[in-house]
Amino acid sequence: MASILITGASGFIGSFIVEEALRRQFSVWAGVRASSSKKYLKEPGIRLLELDFAHPHRLKTRLSEHKDAHGAFDYVVHCAGVTKCKDKGEFDRVNYLQTKYFIDTLRELDMVPRQFIYVSTLSVYGPVREKDYLPIRECDTPAPNTAYGLSKLKAELYIQSIPGFPYVIYRPTGVYGPREADYFLMAKSIRRHLDFSVGYRRQDITFIYVRDMVEAIFLGIDKGVSRRAYFLSDGGVYSSRSFSDLIQKELGNPMVIHVKCPLIVLKVISLLAEFIARLSGKSSTLNSDKYKIMKQRNWQCDTTPIREELGFVPGYDLERGVRETIAWYKKEEWL
Repeated sequence: MASILITGASGFIGSFIVEEALRRQFSVWAGVRASSSKKYLKEPGIRLLELDFAHPHRLKTRLSEHKDAHGAFDYVVHCAGVTKCKDKGEFDRVNYLQTKYFIDTLRELDMVPRQFIYVSTLSVYGPVREKDYLPIRECDTPAPNTAYGLSKLKAELYIQSIPGFPYVIYRPTGVYGPREADYFLMAKSIRRHLDFSVGYRRQDITFIYVRDMVEAIFLGIDKGVSRRAYFLSDGGVYSSRSFSDLIQKELGNPMVIHVKCPLIVLKVISLLAEFIARLSGKSSTLNSDKYKIMKQRNWQCDTTPIREELGFVPGYDLERGVRETIAWYKKEEWL
């Protein structure tokens, strides 16, 4: 039975990867922090492994103990990371440096897996092709304009710089589905009959449903690919209203007020929210990074390589994905 370690296993995407690995009968190790919620990690067969990526010595000791007792992992999915921080420097520390510590430790302990899967983001490319609205492609030069995107790009570049290291990198666009908290805020707002969007210029948005993303990861494992990076979306291109209109439909709301905010107003609000959050020692969903993400007008990406090389065919278009997501929010009484 092949063994797999999934870091960030308690998170939105990580918990779905854990469930699929169990279904495929892997020996599953869920990498978590001591403080991580175990709410979605209660199925029989999940073995928890507490890992402290911030302290290389502790990380090395824990992984060495695991190797002595159970051997190395056949596959590692590195899903751990942060998407919002109270201090922008934390993006670099967590998403880049801690990924580097982890890989360096695996190499030092002779624990390099058959495949090291890194969950990155389309944000590593930033606002490219904003004029022609053509899909972002591998040949484009990454130009991230957010601390989050830059930290992920630095991790990617380090991974790719290691000779012979068996990486596979996935760069998903907006990932949504059950358990996701940020898109839930949109659903919560629409339930209250208010939809908020920004900017007046055309915006092309793309999405990937979480179960499709997980399917792509395991297709990569099945195919045994190595030293490849893939963009990931459901292949559709949507307007800024598509997502909110589908949420409204699933909620059965007869009336929603659509408010379109000028970018300059959003920028001021974002900076103010970030300032207040910093004073309170907390992270804010609305911040300068989030402003730049919402400002970006083109989120199209070229998924031809993942379709041709892995045979990836999304099972969910946006309508089906939103329907399943809203049904889960209702079932779990989030809505």
